[in-house]
Amino acid sequence: MTIEIRAMQKSDYPGALSLWQSLPGLGLSGADEEAQIHIFLDKNADTCFVAVDQEKVIGTVLGGNDGRRGYIYHLAVDPTCQKMGIGKSLVEHCLDRLRAVGLQKCHIFVISDNAEGINFWERIGWNQRDDILVMSMDL
Repeated sequence: MTIEIRAMQKSDYPGALSLWQSLPGLGLSGADEEAQIHIFLDKNADTCFVAVDQEKVIGTVLGGNDGRRGYIYHLAVDPTCQKMGIGKSLVEHCLDRLRAVGLQKCHIFVISDNAEGINFWERIGWNQRDDILVMSMDL
């Protein structure tokens, strides 16, 4: 197995979507349709990465920012490749790019009953916040 981490390209979308759909703790919506992800990649080309093994997408991370804070979405690693440091490496690539543009804080959204995901984030140094609540509105 030869794993390469590189910038995510629009052509990686089918493999990324297949990976996302295979993971029960990862929530998908209309914002994850191909056209929407392409727009996200256009705006965040430097902070979105894939892990590939012989051109097969085995990991993803989407990173972006609003000028004040960074945000990470869709950190995903193929279950057969988990516990190998791929997820942590993808996060580090993303955070390095967010730091490079001067950001000092990053947030993630984790499905509240995704215990495995919460454990991963805590293991690599993230803290769960109890002082805020996410609210959303469909546009």
